[in-house]
Amino acid sequence: MKNQIVKIISVQHVTHDVKRFTVQKPEDFQFLAGQATEVSVNTPALKNEKRPFTFTSLNDNKNLEFTIKIYDSHDGVTKELGELKQGDELIIRDVWGAIEYKGEGVFIAGGAGVTPFIAILRQLQADNKIANNKLIFTNKTEKDIILKEEFKDMLGENFINTLTDEKKEGYENTRIDYAFLKEKIDNFKQHFYVCGPPKFVTAISEALTQLGAETDAVVFEK
Repeated sequence: MKNQIVKIISVQHVTHDVKRFTVQKPEDFQFLAGQATEVSVNTPALKNEKRPFTFTSLNDNKNLEFTIKIYDSHDGVTKELGELKQGDELIIRDVWGAIEYKGEGVFIAGGAGVTPFIAILRQLQADNKIANNKLIFTNKTEKDIILKEEFKDMLGENFINTLTDEKKEGYENTRIDYAFLKEKIDNFKQHFYVCGPPKFVTAISEALTQLGAETDAVVFEK
């Protein structure tokens, strides 16, 4: 697919440092829940600065959506994205594989690593197939939790949160590690989906394997 220039329809805050970008969807554009594309800001200085972002909309939605954490302290693409507004333009490219849903299981996310799971869980909800899927989500503080209410509505008690830098009623206050996973999961012969910073993914994948998860049942972003 050739590069596609798309206009931003709206920009909204999801959390204090995460924004939802709704953009035009090119004609006949197709993708699967969990897939991503490389995105650039369409300006002379940034059009060749590509960053991967997962679609958080569904394929049959009228527009495309990206949910992106903005790093104002970094002089980079996400800082520039944070300054964009309605009418500005992005460049999107080929769709590529990221995380693929293989069946009911446990989603484990660290911070903005939850974004590949958003469309997958939304698609399952739309298809009435949310079933017993579970999301274990770790963040520094409560204000960092992306789409907290939506996940709670979708998953109910199967939405488990832990905060590492804040003690707050109703939340675990620990990291996701071997002991935490052993306590929260009673079946390690199911699918696991893991996304977050590289060290997080490695540590969780190793812990799951130690707890009996099959290597090919642990799906993570490559």
